[in-house]
Amino acid sequence: MGSRTLTGPQLFLLGGSFLITLGSFAVLPYMSVLLHDRFGLGLGVVGAVLAVASLVQFSGGVVGAALAARIGLRATMLVALAVRTAGFAAFVPGLTRPVVAVAALFLVSCGAALYLPANKAYLVAGCGAERRPGLLAASGSAFNAGIALGPPAAAPFVLTSPAGLFTGVAVLFALVGAGHVLLPSVADEGGGVKDRVGEEEGGAAGAVAGSRLPPFAFTVLAVYVFMFFQHYLALYAVPRTSTAFYGAVLMGYAILLVVAQPLLARRLAALPYATALRLGFGAMAAGTAVLALGGRVGIAGGAVLLCLGEIVLFLKNDLEALARSAAPSATVFGRQRLAAGLGAFAAAVVGGQLYGVAERAAAVQAFWLVVSAQAVVLPALLVVWARGSARRRAGDGPVAAHRPR
Repeated sequence: MGSRTLTGPQLFLLGGSFLITLGSFAVLPYMSVLLHDRFGLGLGVVGAVLAVASLVQFSGGVVGAALAARIGLRATMLVALAVRTAGFAAFVPGLTRPVVAVAALFLVSCGAALYLPANKAYLVAGCGAERRPGLLAASGSAFNAGIALGPPAAAPFVLTSPAGLFTGVAVLFALVGAGHVLLPSVADEGGGVKDRVGEEEGGAAGAVAGSRLPPFAFTVLAVYVFMFFQHYLALYAVPRTSTAFYGAVLMGYAILLVVAQPLLARRLAALPYATALRLGFGAMAAGTAVLALGGRVGIAGGAVLLCLGEIVLFLKNDLEALARSAAPSATVFGRQRLAAGLGAFAAAVVGGQLYGVAERAAAVQAFWLVVSAQAVVLPALLVVWARGSARRRAGDGPVAAHRPR
């Protein structure tokens, strides 16, 4: 999608998305270090704080969608950016007051929850289905570029001059927020039409496509599988290779994601949903299995396959959720954020236990094989469940029609 097809507000939002994640990830990846080393909080407390903050950031998207329905997309983004600006500014006095620092973290998380559904809904407002894939892929690339560059940009300052870093990020958010004031107001329309669902496929795949659950449920599963990689690759890769190699894998992963997602967007949009699910979960299953091989080749190859799975599943699930729902786009994106939060939370709870068992048994490779098996089995179980639900509904239909009212 060339820049000539983008409006001025869309270009601004894409640039703002990059700056927002650049600023956010200049700070957030280092929160565990700051809370533990600078404030002396125990690791258990730090873990609990970060887990709750993450859950708020994801699940709060539903609240952000509700706010957008009440006050509009632009106003919601302005409120969200004001909250995040206040949160980053509060980190400065929080350097000497741990309670203030924790409160600042939750303000930042709340602001992210409010902003993202409205941002995506504004980006695709008034656009036909043919333009959504390119716009959402470009948005994902902008966010991921900021995520990749934020931590290394902040690394020289986060421990030596954190007050200056927090102040700079707060100023950055204030400036981006000021730019949002100039955006025109737009109406948030429904994502798609419900009666389109299920037309493209028959048989078992059609039963899944006809269910109202899968776009949400498959997002939960996709994020659940992906977050094992996100959370535990460092523990696995660094002892077997080096910190430098691990950093290179992360950078390569980010570059591949930023470049490939927009290039593949139209092809992914044209894929039948069931085909995309098989391709995406298949790539994740293969990637985690390849990670079990260990070594530089296994880790790099597994990361590439997982990147492909992320590109396919994350984008296709959002597109499918939009196409299946007549609800406002912000509501759809809010639900998708909730699904992602549930998947990430489940992975954090299950993954720690699984990795601990595998590590104590000196069989960490088996951890990745278990994750790979889940990437195959869990979607298949959901397909079976959806097919059974469709059959039960079909069987109950005539009976329900003849019940006395």
